[in-house]
Amino acid sequence: MLDLAPWAWILLGLAALLAGLGKTAIPGSGTLVVVMMAAVLPARTSTAATLLLFIVGDVFALIAYRRHAHWPTLLRLAPAVVAGLVAGFLFLAWSDDAMVRRTIAVILLAMIAITLWRRRRARSTTVGRTAAVGYGTLAGFTTMVANSGGPVMSMYFLATRTPVKVFLGTSAWFFAIVNLAKVPFLAGIGLITPSVLLADLVLAPLVVAGALIGIRLAKRMPQHLFDRMVIVLTIAGSLYLLF
Repeated sequence: MLDLAPWAWILLGLAALLAGLGKTAIPGSGTLVVVMMAAVLPARTSTAATLLLFIVGDVFALIAYRRHAHWPTLLRLAPAVVAGLVAGFLFLAWSDDAMVRRTIAVILLAMIAITLWRRRRARSTTVGRTAAVGYGTLAGFTTMVANSGGPVMSMYFLATRTPVKVFLGTSAWFFAIVNLAKVPFLAGIGLITPSVLLADLVLAPLVVAGALIGIRLAKRMPQHLFDRMVIVLTIAGSLYLLF
């Protein structure tokens, strides 16, 4: 990884900056980070490298928003997320990269359509138990196969019209827990190598910079602008994965 061309390091640096920004201000940008990392690195290597950068961002997200989490939501989603993680692991065992990318893209676009439809039909912030199970399972599935659980969770929080800080606080705890749980699996199959660790060490300061910028940005961001940015970035990342 350390022998990459200068343009590749520039793209990785931008991805690291977005990883931090996404953790503290714009969750939908996480999909773009996954896409940019996979464009430079081999698919399996990018999964490990991206995960470690996201964990650095999780630290700052927790520092900034840990008190704003809505724990009943996390507990409500937990069983479905675990089921999704297991399903994602099994899916990876027999699918190829192309199938994984397209499956995730279709799921994300479907979730966006369903969320927007629900928001137009009613003002209620209640999401039924069945819907919550669906969101949780898909979040666990997509985060296991491609570190792309963020958009699904974003759609869930948008569906419930969650305020910005509660959105960010609940997401911070959710992904901090899930991402740490994934580390032993990736280490066990040999994806977390010394070269991955060294490259992420070089990129980590940019994650920190992005997180700090995001904290200041989130304080000034209106709810409607936040919602639109999440939707637009999720659609953009999904279309890239699909095509």
